Amino acid sequence: MRESDIENYLVARVKALGGEVRKVKWIGRRGAPDRIVMLPARGKCPTAAEVLRYRDEHCCRMEDAKRALDQRRAPLTVWVELKAPGVPPEAHQVREHERMRAAGQYVEVVDSFSRVDEVLA
Repeated sequence: MRESDIENYLVARVKALGGEVRKVKWIGRRGAPDRIVMLPARGKCPTAAEVLRYRDEHCCRMEDAKRALDQRRAPLTVWVELKAPGVPPEAHQVREHERMRAAGQYVEVVDSFSRVDEVLA
């Protein structure tokens, strides 16, 4: 399997979920991710019973339970680094991904169909 096969699968899965994928070309920045994935809000607003159940299961305050459940349905943006199966990111890519994560970005390295499914779950 090639990196392009995984890329095609990613694009098809994101579109099936109602999202968008863009190929990104960085100017003056080595190691940054190849793609940006934008997924719409998922699911419905939680019911009062769901919030109470979450609060009880996680031993948290009501406000924290509401916030956690709302975040689960929020739109999602993911920076994706595509790799051929079994090929790890290079050192400069790892450094750039860590910089982005430190800035609060969600960055994932994907090298298989199953990894695409995990990231989009």
